[in-house]
Amino acid sequence: MTKPLRADARRNRERLVEVAVEAFSTPGRDVSLEAIAKAAGVGIGTLYRHFPTREALVEAAYRSEVARLCDAVPGLLENAPPEVAMRAWMDRFVEYMTAKRGMLDTLRAIIASGGDPFTETKGRLRTAVGELVGAGAAAGTLRADVDPADVLAAVSGVTLTTADREQAGRLLDLIMDGLRAPGTR
Repeated sequence: MTKPLRADARRNRERLVEVAVEAFSTPGRDVSLEAIAKAAGVGIGTLYRHFPTREALVEAAYRSEVARLCDAVPGLLENAPPEVAMRAWMDRFVEYMTAKRGMLDTLRAIIASGGDPFTETKGRLRTAVGELVGAGAAAGTLRADVDPADVLAAVSGVTLTTADREQAGRLLDLIMDGLRAPGTR
């Protein structure tokens, strides 16, 4: 049984992950663990107590981004109509994929060494999109025959084919047009 972290230790861990996400979100930027610890306001020993390797820190940052993206759905649906929430979530997905690009080399190394940082990711993302589609279908604003995996494939395709935010936005708008229920376009 793992002992729960003290409040200060939990804050330090969360801050390290937050700084790591930012640092690793820039492709081609090789940031040292010492720089991450310094930016988080902790010593390198604190970083290593929480994350014994660079790979452990990258994996924690990646999982944090997945959780942030998926956990946003209820709030989006609470504050906007389902079709608006879906489009806002798509923008967040583009941000998530941008962050993931900077982590790819390390994520590949984790996979090569037998780890699987993507465990649960696809399921969580499908569930998140399924909630959005389901809410839109119930409201009559989004098609009910949409497979969440298809939405993920389409939005992923946008992030893989363009780094231009304006073009990505236009392409996401096209996807949204295809998701709208007949008569609501």
